[in-house]
Amino acid sequence: MEHSLHGKLLGTKLSKGDLQPRGCEGCHGAGSKHLEDPGNPTFNLRFGKQSPLAAADKNAVCLQCHQRGKRILWQGSPHETRDVACVTCHSVHSPESEKGQLVKETQPDLCGQCHQVRDMQFRRSSHMPVREGKMTCTSCHNPHGTATEKLIAEVSLNESCTKCHADKRGPFLWEHAPVLENCLNCHQAHGSNNAPLLKTKLPRLCQQCHTFSRHPSTPNPQTARFVFNRSCVNCHPMIHGSNHPSGVYFTR
Repeated sequence: MEHSLHGKLLGTKLSKGDLQPRGCEGCHGAGSKHLEDPGNPTFNLRFGKQSPLAAADKNAVCLQCHQRGKRILWQGSPHETRDVACVTCHSVHSPESEKGQLVKETQPDLCGQCHQVRDMQFRRSSHMPVREGKMTCTSCHNPHGTATEKLIAEVSLNESCTKCHADKRGPFLWEHAPVLENCLNCHQAHGSNNAPLLKTKLPRLCQQCHTFSRHPSTPNPQTARFVFNRSCVNCHPMIHGSNHPSGVYFTR
């Protein structure tokens, strides 16, 4: 087998890279030593489920080459500290995916094996378009390690969201403090039964902060109950922030 980048196996050429071709010994150790002492696992590095090697030892072989770019913060990352090995997610010889040499056909299938709650959230009525194939887990996360919480690939959660939702980025003349602080103050990240990905329905979502008991929406409070959908955003639609000179209350 020629490792170029991950070689040819039984006539099947795997993914290429910029590194020089490597033989079997580049990962599995010297073949001559294995012949001298076949039972010694240190002379025949194996990476499968039955391997006696610790995850860190398996990863050390991969990190001889794959230690730059998105993997620069692997040491100390949540996956590294939980003894996740490179071969838990990737397959050198028999990958199932078109990209990334994953052991599953798609990223959601792979990540959902452990992150089952998130996988179920994608099945809620309002959800990130992951099942539709319009985005993947790595659209927001870097599984190999980041300097942020939850392995967010951007410098903050809000930066990750506004990468797509650019109209919500700001800065605005009138900022809404919960929005400026964290998108997850109001939204679920992966899926919700309340569109658009809201943690709870309006007006209850707003009332978690705006706790006054009565807010008449018409000159006659008795008719306020007939306002369509009884939604705060009927009158305060610019809830993410407003640049209108009189938009301090995020009104139209």
